[in-house]
Amino acid sequence: MVLNYIWIAFFIIAFVVALVKLIFFGDTQVFTDIMNSTFSSSKTAFDISLGLTGILSLWLGIMKIGEQGGLINVLSRWLSPLFCKLFPGIPKGHPAMGAMFMNISANMLGLDNAATPLGLKAMKELQELNPDKKTASNPMIMFLVINTAGLTLIPVSIMVYRAQLGAAQPTDIFVPIMISTFSAAIVGVIAASLFQGINLFNKTILAFIGAISAFIGGVIFLFSVLPKEVMGTYSTVFANIFLFSVILIFLYSGIRKKINVYETFVEGAKEGFSTAVRIIPYLVAILVGVAVFRASGAMDFIIQGIEYVFKLSGMDTSFVGGLPVALMKPLSGSGARGLMVDAMTTYGADSFVGRLSCIFQGSTDTTFYVLAVYFGSVGIRKTRHAVTCGLIADLAGVITAISVCYLFFH
Repeated sequence: MVLNYIWIAFFIIAFVVALVKLIFFGDTQVFTDIMNSTFSSSKTAFDISLGLTGILSLWLGIMKIGEQGGLINVLSRWLSPLFCKLFPGIPKGHPAMGAMFMNISANMLGLDNAATPLGLKAMKELQELNPDKKTASNPMIMFLVINTAGLTLIPVSIMVYRAQLGAAQPTDIFVPIMISTFSAAIVGVIAASLFQGINLFNKTILAFIGAISAFIGGVIFLFSVLPKEVMGTYSTVFANIFLFSVILIFLYSGIRKKINVYETFVEGAKEGFSTAVRIIPYLVAILVGVAVFRASGAMDFIIQGIEYVFKLSGMDTSFVGGLPVALMKPLSGSGARGLMVDAMTTYGADSFVGRLSCIFQGSTDTTFYVLAVYFGSVGIRKTRHAVTCGLIADLAGVITAISVCYLFFH
């Protein structure tokens, strides 16, 4: 229901802004730009779904091998103490736990292409437990909030963009991004827990938060002692080794159980095509809404208004130039990426705004895209508090990103 109101608001606000620009500023091109954006974004939605087909087929096939090889059950048992507290609606040892673990691990390593099909597999498992097939369950919402928080340990793609645009030290945003994304994830989990009545003062949950904090601290220390010029290479190599190791481990689990891994892979891969097709209408809806909002100039008006307010209060407005990325990120990952590149091109890769844009890009995920794709893949229409908690996590990530950028670079 929330997505419904937001989607309608995109069009209404875009129409009002475009009408103002036409009447008061004589902009005769604005409505043409809006209509062109609807066609191009519709095509983009289809292209994304088409591109996902092969990736979905690959990873759902691999997941099917792991499922029949017993590896998913092993992961589920390992995670049961923690996940039973955060996801009380999931039975112990259910395959959904293993799929969620693999999805979260892929996200943390910046492996977006691998994370999406794993997440869709997890949503399918969660939907089987869902008593109301049209309404999001508590475990679904908690899982998606963790996804929308965008918890990332190794922002490889952002470091690559910085290197391509001439940054002296492309990896200097590594620690700020890690701090920002961790903050977003913790706040998102707390928000969802408050909505769902989950007790966070549990020894298991507190121990996990302490452990992951220690792990992140260790990763920060490890990369801080590496030479700056090789940090990106080490990150990329580590991520690729991890990913290929996962594939080999899953294959080994199937061989060990003496199943026909090839036939099992094909069986799972068939699900990839049907899942990709189901996603198309939801992607078209959300991307067209975002494109219309952008093309009308509504985003520019919001940024200018924010800058004016902060100037009136006497506060520093250095961060305002990077806000388009922060505001676009919940709506469109590719849109935010384009704005990030534009900010580094306009202000400089090593400028305050250039660095802040990169931290914004890495601190959270595309909330509305994730909700549209994941909920759309299983036919969920009533999202309950998913959008609210996702946006709370996004806000925490944005505030932390601004704070750490001032701390590190201002």
